Amino acid sequence: MSERRVGFVGLGAMGEPMVRSLCRAGFTVTACAHRRRDAIERLRAECGVIEAPNPAAVASSVAVVAICVRDAPQVEEVLFASEGVVAGAKPGTLVVDMSTISPVASRRFAAQLSERSLRFVDAPVSGGPVRAAGGSLTIMVGADAASFAEAEPILAAMGKAYHLGPVGMGETVKLVNQIIIANVMIANAEGLLFAQRAGADLDRVREVLATATASNYLLEQWLPKTWLAGKLEGGFAVDLLRKDLAAALDAARAADYPMPATALAYQIYTSRSAMGDGALDYSAVVKSYERIVGSQARA
Repeated sequence: MSERRVGFVGLGAMGEPMVRSLCRAGFTVTACAHRRRDAIERLRAECGVIEAPNPAAVASSVAVVAICVRDAPQVEEVLFASEGVVAGAKPGTLVVDMSTISPVASRRFAAQLSERSLRFVDAPVSGGPVRAAGGSLTIMVGADAASFAEAEPILAAMGKAYHLGPVGMGETVKLVNQIIIANVMIANAEGLLFAQRAGADLDRVREVLATATASNYLLEQWLPKTWLAGKLEGGFAVDLLRKDLAAALDAARAADYPMPATALAYQIYTSRSAMGDGALDYSAVVKSYERIVGSQARA
């Protein structure tokens, strides 16, 4: 792609470092504040990002617009509000949605945009703010071949892009990731607190499990930096995981596919949110088990 200009809407915990990666790669970025102004102020000062007043103005100046917002209702607002992308985009504009939403919504947005001669790619990401800052995200893409080819140089500035099939397939695979990490985190918490209640040393338990079939990334890498380190602030918030699980269950209902374990996981994380832990890292689910054991587990 010879054009090195891209629009971006959504400068939150993920969007801001993603825009920095685009700037490092030599792209000229036009962006607008979505919910708050502090990020756009930083990006203007540090990276020369061009500020636009709204998504329509962003879209009017570029051929590709990336979106990274919380959920499907926010994507819909960015696209179709009176000052949304559709109001300013030229025919043929490529919209790359990097939010994590239901693939049902992605396919609906793609159909609506197609009626206006606009194209749509779903490209949710995995890796969190740290990997976003380093430009090393895993990017799961649903698109036709031509749209992926156009989007890929932009996505490559932010991480490794995998073309997984037509629109909706990127979100589907991202939600598979969320289904698995949600359930594996609960299994880790339940198993480790079972061991602690029996009097086992958790350091030794983790050392042994790292060589056994129960070995997993969360046990080896994530929990030592969060729950076992006594650091539940930051990380990946319970409420964000709940949002993703709700999207997965929405897609499963549309496909007549039962997911009882995921439905239970959603309720377990919802109970933690109801206890005031929605902003904590999702390893906070262990607090439900610590209450039963009667003490906090630490490595």
